[in-house]
Formats: sequence, structure tokens, C-alpha cells
Amino acid sequence: MEDSNRFCNQSDAGNFVWMFRVIFHLDMDAFYASVEQRDDPALRGKPVIVGSPPTRRGVVCAASYEARKFGVRSAMPSVTAGRLCPKGIFVRPRMERYKEESREIMRIVAETGAVVEQVSIDEAYLDLSDLCRAENPDEALAGSQPIAQKLKERIRSTRQITATIGIASNKLLAKIASDFRKPDGLTMISEREKLQFLRPLPVRALYGVGKATELILNQAGLRTVADLQDYSGDLRALTGSFGLRLKEFARGEDHRPLHLGDEIKSISGEETFYQDTEDRRVLRKCLREQAADISAKLKRRHLGSHTIQVKVRYSDFTTLSRQITVEEPISEASDIYRLGCFLLARDRLVSRPLRLLGLGVSSLREPTERQLILL
Repeated sequence: MEDSNRFCNQSDAGNFVWMFRVIFHLDMDAFYASVEQRDDPALRGKPVIVGSPPTRRGVVCAASYEARKFGVRSAMPSVTAGRLCPKGIFVRPRMERYKEESREIMRIVAETGAVVEQVSIDEAYLDLSDLCRAENPDEALAGSQPIAQKLKERIRSTRQITATIGIASNKLLAKIASDFRKPDGLTMISEREKLQFLRPLPVRALYGVGKATELILNQAGLRTVADLQDYSGDLRALTGSFGLRLKEFARGEDHRPLHLGDEIKSISGEETFYQDTEDRRVLRKCLREQAADISAKLKRRHLGSHTIQVKVRYSDFTTLSRQITVEEPISEASDIYRLGCFLLARDRLVSRPLRLLGLGVSSLREPTERQLILL
């Protein structure tokens, strides 16, 4: 059988040569909080929580690793974060500062000569297949490690923050590798060892397995990737058409290319009321339904969102929109709904009857699988 990670390309001399896929997944470590700790040395080593203070209605946008140890996470109400981490230092988000820092980092990434898919402000896939030619796939992967190490060192020396890189033959494995050892990690999953590497991981570690799919698999006795690899039945009976891809993922196979601009950018919904209203029960019900619809669409596409936006239109057709960005991608309807409610309350948008209410998400990417930290 042909190696699915091998393809033919034309060399400079005009001859055709075999190449093997080499994919990096670059993930900045606790990006927002790391920028704050770098810019203010007094915050280094402290549990930093980027978001509104717990004394005010607000949410967490990001948390340093010191704060994450207490269970603090993105999209969590600030009052809950304050209760979990009493000594947490709350810092207001500076999105323009983070965007500026992201641009500098991506300039460094571009210097590698790789094909780059930037999937969020602090995350990117790099295809280095053309730069790491070798006789077999594992030699190609091993030959890319010095490039990864130099990239990490360059980001650390010029930007004074750390990055974690995962190396593998496809996006699935590269992402798992980068989640495996954080912060400041570098992990390679070889083709020879990928099946064994995946076996102890929980099923949730695989791309596309969310809470609902995990529950279905667990109820069938499938808790680890090893269980999926050894399963003799048809996974489609449990997970529908996704079962075929899930079996491939369990074997470490993933044929998804890098997306360089055609991917979906946002998902939204809005409702124009029959009569203008400021009834909180009506507005909450509307927002809850929109959040559930958006969440379902995100999960069908196996995506999470960094940015949540609300839109309101008043009787005189004045239209306003407000948004908030969190560091970790979210896809649960409850999180989307809570952030939508927060935006309406924070900016007092329901100060008079509404003609229209809308909810949307953007800055879409694959959700992070934090279960790998258990390893």
C-alpha cells in the first residue's frame, strides 16, 4: 500500500522526488497572560487572570498556568475565578497589544520558509515538507527538529515569551504532540511509534470528539484510543458517518490539508421581534436558542470560537454591536449564552425596547483538548 504521507514533487533539476509530510503545530503558552507577565515583571510567577475583576460582573479571557492550577479557565465568570483562586491577580485585557505581539511572532514563523496556516492569534500550523526531504518519513520528521528548536529559541530571545511545538506527519498528530508537553515543550510523534503513542490517550483527545461523542463512546466501553484501535465493530453504529474518520484518527491517520484562506470565518443568528421588547425573559429565551443553534453548528464542524458578539437594533433602527475575545476556544451553548448575556449587561444595551437581537461567533479554530495534561 502507498504511504499516505508520501507525495511526488518536482525538484529544481526537473526530476520528480518523493517527499513526506512534515507538519508543525505552534501554540504560544498562555499567550495573553504571558504577554502581561513579560510587560510587567512583578506579575511573573504569579497567578494572572486576564479579564474583569471578581468584584464586577465579568468573565475570564485567559489565565496563566499558575492560575490554571486552581481550575481557572477562559469564559468562566470572574467571580468564580476569584473564588477558585483567591490570590489571583486580575488584569484587564489589552487586545490590541496581543494582536501586535501576534503579528511579530508570525513574522518570525514566516522566516522559516514553511507554508503557514494561522488558525488563531496564538496558534499556527506549518508545513515544512519541502524543507525536510529524506529517505523515509521518520527521517524527514527527525530532520525538522532543529528547525523547531531554532524557531522556539528565536521567539524566546526576541519576544521573551515561550512557545510549544508539536511535530508529526499530519495536523491531528501535530496538535496532540503540542498539547502533550506544555509549556515550552517540543514533542515529535514518529510514524513508527504513532499507534503506541495514541493508545493510552482518552478518546476526547482525538479531533472531532466532543462531550456528546465522548459520552456515547464511554457508554459503549470505549474510553481510550486503544479501545478504538482494537474495536472490531462498526463505529458508524455509535457515531454515524463520523465513525469512519474516527477510526482513521485512532490510527493516527489524517489527510486534512492546511487551509490558506477559504475556511469558514464566522457563525451567527439574529431575530427580529414581532413587537419591540425589553422583556428579559423573552430576550434570554432568544439568546439561549441562538447560542444552542450556534453551538450545534460549531460542533458539526468540530470548531470552537474565540470571539463572541451581540448585536441589537432599536425602534429607530439604531444598531449597535459589542464583542469579547477569550483565549481558549469555546463551543458549548452555555458558554456562548453566558458571554452574550454578559455583553448585553456590561454595556447596558437593553436600555430601551429592542427590535432585533443577534448573537454570533468568529475567530474559529479547533478546540483545545486539555485532557492530555493528565498524561
